[in-house]
Amino acid sequence: MRVVVLGAGVIGVTSAWYLSRAGHEVVVLDRQDGPALETSFANAGEVSFGYCSPWAAPGIPRKAIQWLMMEHAPLVLRPKLDPAMLRWMAQMLLNCTASAYARNKSRMLRLSDYSRLCLAELRRDTNIVYDQRMKGTLQLFRTQAQLDASLKDQKALRADGIPFEVLDRDGCIRAEPALEHTSATFVGGLQTPQDETGDCFKFTNALAEMAQNRGVAFRWGTSVRRIRAENGRASGVETETGTVEADAVVAALGSHSPRLVAEHGVRLPVYPVKGYSLTIPIVDEARAPESTVMDETYKIAITRLGTRIRVGGMAEISGFTNDRPERRRRTLEHSVGDLFPGGDLSRAAFWSGLRPMTPDGTPVIGATKLKGLFLNTGHGTLGWTMSCGSGKLLADLVSAQAPEIDARDLGMARYAR
Repeated sequence: MRVVVLGAGVIGVTSAWYLSRAGHEVVVLDRQDGPALETSFANAGEVSFGYCSPWAAPGIPRKAIQWLMMEHAPLVLRPKLDPAMLRWMAQMLLNCTASAYARNKSRMLRLSDYSRLCLAELRRDTNIVYDQRMKGTLQLFRTQAQLDASLKDQKALRADGIPFEVLDRDGCIRAEPALEHTSATFVGGLQTPQDETGDCFKFTNALAEMAQNRGVAFRWGTSVRRIRAENGRASGVETETGTVEADAVVAALGSHSPRLVAEHGVRLPVYPVKGYSLTIPIVDEARAPESTVMDETYKIAITRLGTRIRVGGMAEISGFTNDRPERRRRTLEHSVGDLFPGGDLSRAAFWSGLRPMTPDGTPVIGATKLKGLFLNTGHGTLGWTMSCGSGKLLADLVSAQAPEIDARDLGMARYAR
């Protein structure tokens, strides 16, 4: 089949790679001049197969009120008279129950663990290089209450067979020796040793080049107007420069996917949640992280990427805004400066991106009510983590092949109830 993939972020490019490997003719359309120039450009750098949780969780409504009063808040709400925003927030609140959290986390762990296997296989097959490290994630707890609250995550990890270890303060320092130099108070941590780190931008560009060598066609600077349908089936894509014919279309446009599929009766509950990052050159190796440390208090990930530190986090619900307020930068600087003052903040690059988030935290992968139209979007903060598994799963579904994991609750059908 001729498959047109919309979007060349990490999800679109991995989709194109696996579709090509499945024998399809693949065309990728993107409005930018190259791969991974939007949300995939400067994310936190963590490939967190074990540290993988939905934002909607028991107690979050109460915590959200407290966070809004904090100087360095992990959650920022800038409400608008936007029905999509209000509907999405209401759906997210409905998922803030213990049963919904357990169900959603299990789905996410299933997909992320599959993605771990797919990424390992991809590395073996291609020798792809992207500043990768395989040293795990350390979720750092500054208070005993945070450590106690991690019991629900430990239960979910144990149920899904994901390795983890609960560490005391000394154990955290053994895992991340630079923490010995911090004056910050912390009581312990939860380490997931199978997690990895890597530069998503480098990965996506390297994989796009390999996909192009396989025959995948990338059309840069191409803005998509609408998805065409004929006789109840997706038949192509209208762009500013003409129509691209297709036997199947994959919407992998992140937060912009709902607008394109709405015309065909697909009410996709994906909304942008903005995140921020700093990329900092390392000047003192002894005071820099070895892998990823998740500062639980501020929900900020601090990751080693080669000779740089990537600091990423926060969740800002403000619609399709991409401004970068200085106070958000100060929050990132506060967290990394407190724990790992080994970088030169005066030379840090400040960035923001729009993460495509579903109200239950799980991405939407699979077919829609319009034949030939498929979705691979809604990964939130975990697009890099879930990219290879999502791409392989999507390729199997487009090819009408039985997927290697249960995908029945990963598609649009779960929102039909």
